[in-house]
Amino acid sequence: MKRRAFISLLGGAAAALPQVAHTQAKRPLVGYLAAAAAAAVVRSATSLGFLNGLRGQGYVEGQDFDLAQRFADGFLERLPALAKELVALKPDVLLAPTTLTALALRTTTDSIPIVCPLLENPVGLGLVARENRPDKNVTGLLRYVDGLSGKHVELARELIPTIARIGLLANVTSADPAPRRDVETAGSKLSIRIVSVEAEVPSDLDIAFTRLAREQVEAVIILHNPLFFSERRRIVTLAAAARLPTIWTAREFVEDGGVLSYGSDEADAFRRAAAYVAKILKGAKAGDLPIELPTKFELLINLKTARALGLAVPATLLTRADEVIE
Repeated sequence: MKRRAFISLLGGAAAALPQVAHTQAKRPLVGYLAAAAAAAVVRSATSLGFLNGLRGQGYVEGQDFDLAQRFADGFLERLPALAKELVALKPDVLLAPTTLTALALRTTTDSIPIVCPLLENPVGLGLVARENRPDKNVTGLLRYVDGLSGKHVELARELIPTIARIGLLANVTSADPAPRRDVETAGSKLSIRIVSVEAEVPSDLDIAFTRLAREQVEAVIILHNPLFFSERRRIVTLAAAARLPTIWTAREFVEDGGVLSYGSDEADAFRRAAAYVAKILKGAKAGDLPIELPTKFELLINLKTARALGLAVPATLLTRADEVIE
């Protein structure tokens, strides 16, 4: 499904909601809509970061609030229906881990507060009026800063100084075109050819890696996307079979066998999102809470995977890493 078509689908999803009653107990209800699979989310650093963040704010699940979760398992076309299910429960606040889930929820409700820890292009997509004062029912934190994905190209060059071709695994349903643009701009500046391949559903991944191998790329940059997060172990397996080092945006990929990741600390973003949720539960309006920038970035290197691929990781990279997995 193309990005424009998907966003149009969301736009048509604001039909009348089923009148499902939710008897409000003493405890507030927090709704959580994830585009990824439950197995990839429930015990992840981001999910635990959110729950720990709420605990730090004085809210313990099952004691001070209840949590209702829905998972799309990487199939984005399921999001509108799942958003309706959650909204019908009449939660006090909704957590949308990514921009695509925020879009699905915002299309379904313009009154229930929505907090997104990993926002991308929120003004351009109409989720907020402006970043310093959203003025709508969506707020949260930005995931991406200009030039971040261009840094991935630089890291690939540092990892493999002679690199001439880099693969780019992308998904056209991604909400923000900036990461792809930054990769292509950085590749042009460094005289590195960028070979882009698309994967919209899990079955596309085998085809994508077959093409990357045929194009003789020497490393693969994988852009942020719920499908890739859900399928990260499969992607790692495909990359290992093709003898291709992978560069990711989040630590979970490196923990599961990717070579390198650099990006905003997503667990920290979810902890900070918990503070937004706590403020809203205490009466604050989402539209009055400014959107914040990421403040923590981390570089992870899986030295075991690098060695298995025959890569000698430069000491300059190792000394800068926040964590090295051996």
